[in-house]
Amino acid sequence: MSSGLTSLSSLTTLQFEFAHPWWWLILPLPFLVHFLIPAYRTRQLATKVPFFRQLSEALGAKPTRGASQLSPRWWQRAALALSWLLVVMALAKPMVLGKPQTRERMGRDLMVLVDLSGSMAEKDFTSDSGTKITRLAAAKQVLADFAKTRKGDRLGLILFGDAAFVQTPFTADQAVWLALLQQTDVAMAGQSTHLGDAMGLAIKVFEQSAQSRIASGDTEPREQVAIVLTDGNDTGSFVEPVEAAKVAAAKSVRIYMIAMGDPRTVGESALDMDTINQVAALSGGKAFSALNRQELAQAYEQVGKLEPQLYESTTYRPKQSVHYYLIALVVVIYLTAFILASVQRHRARIAKPESVKETGGQHG
Repeated sequence: MSSGLTSLSSLTTLQFEFAHPWWWLILPLPFLVHFLIPAYRTRQLATKVPFFRQLSEALGAKPTRGASQLSPRWWQRAALALSWLLVVMALAKPMVLGKPQTRERMGRDLMVLVDLSGSMAEKDFTSDSGTKITRLAAAKQVLADFAKTRKGDRLGLILFGDAAFVQTPFTADQAVWLALLQQTDVAMAGQSTHLGDAMGLAIKVFEQSAQSRIASGDTEPREQVAIVLTDGNDTGSFVEPVEAAKVAAAKSVRIYMIAMGDPRTVGESALDMDTINQVAALSGGKAFSALNRQELAQAYEQVGKLEPQLYESTTYRPKQSVHYYLIALVVVIYLTAFILASVQRHRARIAKPESVKETGGQHG
């Protein structure tokens, strides 16, 4: 019973529309032809006799022009009317509207670069509950909130320390991105900070993503943004951060730098704010400094305002033409009518000699 109700509801939700509704204007055309244009006449050979006038006078009949017009039966008229209706409907091209579909347009590729050097284990940040947490734990919490606001962006994740590697390629699945972010840990990429190499890897990933999109037919340009989260200066990258920023600017990649920790620290954990500011300025981004979790959250909030959502969602209903079903039905009607008429003519031919024979027998 439930399946029957489901099928009935699906039928009632189907909607039709006509792609060329102006064809309905020709629907009364056969009636106009019937009433305004005389029937077609044909000339036939006849036997001419010299006494035709005397014969007509003897019979008292006035000679006129003769014509015979075939008169279709009721079912033939119905078949013609139904066929014409179906032909006009097919010309109007009826379209069945499918279920609403949603098309999403991604507006930005956003790569997050997270520093996993040993200093990210420092417990100098405070959680919402008031407990001391590591810098990496604070970064994870803020990034989780930040990712939820990036609807329509494809997110990627690069981790760097002694080396840089791609943890997550660009994806629109925020749940997967967050799950892979939570799997990160301090020093899993080494103890030092190769910031320039991480930026170079990010630029390479952007290029590969653009090439793959072009190969798949997506030629629409997409915004490219990188957010670098670090708590130390560069310690021996093959590519200097400033040089990487110049390449990023040439490749239309904006870089936002977020420095975690106290800029007054010294040693390997010291923050080179001059380099950080220069990298952001060269690439068209901006630099932020975060001494606590609140400032870190504010930094990502500012990035969100500087890079507003470019997400577009359009809803459409797919259309499918069914005009060929109507033409097929017309063909079936004509074949049925032809077969029925042929059968009736055949029966009439058989019945006619039998009636003549019976008449002749009675006369004899």
